[in-house]
Amino acid sequence: MNQIDLKGRTAIVTGGARGIGYAAAQRLLASGASVALWDIDAAALEQAVASLKQSGRVRSAVVDVTDEASIANAADALIGEWGRIDIVINNAGIAGGNGPLWQLEPEVWRRVVEVNLIGPYLVCRAVVPHMVAAGYGRIVNIASIAGKEGNPNASHYSASKAGLIALTKSLGKELATTGVLVNCIAPAAVNTGMFLQMSQQHIDYMRSKIPMNRLLEVDELAAMIAWLSSEECSFSTGAVFDISGGRAVY
Repeated sequence: MNQIDLKGRTAIVTGGARGIGYAAAQRLLASGASVALWDIDAAALEQAVASLKQSGRVRSAVVDVTDEASIANAADALIGEWGRIDIVINNAGIAGGNGPLWQLEPEVWRRVVEVNLIGPYLVCRAVVPHMVAAGYGRIVNIASIAGKEGNPNASHYSASKAGLIALTKSLGKELATTGVLVNCIAPAAVNTGMFLQMSQQHIDYMRSKIPMNRLLEVDELAAMIAWLSSEECSFSTGAVFDISGGRAVY
């Protein structure tokens, strides 16, 4: 493992109780950061903190990223305890099942957009003023190759991730002279529990599009997250970093 220096930094990882978020928290802790796990699943959070607490300073908060008050309360509590927010990993997301657009129920479509796009907006809205005041920050949004290409039978997910890519580009430009950098990652299919929300046919389709003929592992993604969270990432903002096993062609 390459050593990335995050000593003295504090990080928030949304959806941090499992999957990509948990792996990112592990990597950030190994790099010296203090990590706050935000997740809507209290039981999973408790288990995550129990397994991570030997790796460094970690705390948790039950947070609904679609709820402005929930985010504000958690951010204020974190500032009160740790005094700063240096890094935010906007990872919380849902797949919402699969089907043609006209067969997806409006409430399902809206929920995916609420979690995957409105959620990162609300989190950024809450933490950016703290970062700007400190003159430093790193925001990493977990998008998807689906946001660049559009996966069939996943219009809600694809649209939400395309929106997150555009949000990243806009916010990166707005903050370009403040010391706060905003980037996103566009992974291909990642080997996580989110597959439980997808049909096997859709999983097979996504794998068939990857020239390496395998799924992305969470530790591989966490390595890229850690670098984008560091001071060494100093001249990239509003950028989209592919990690797609050769799938991305632009």
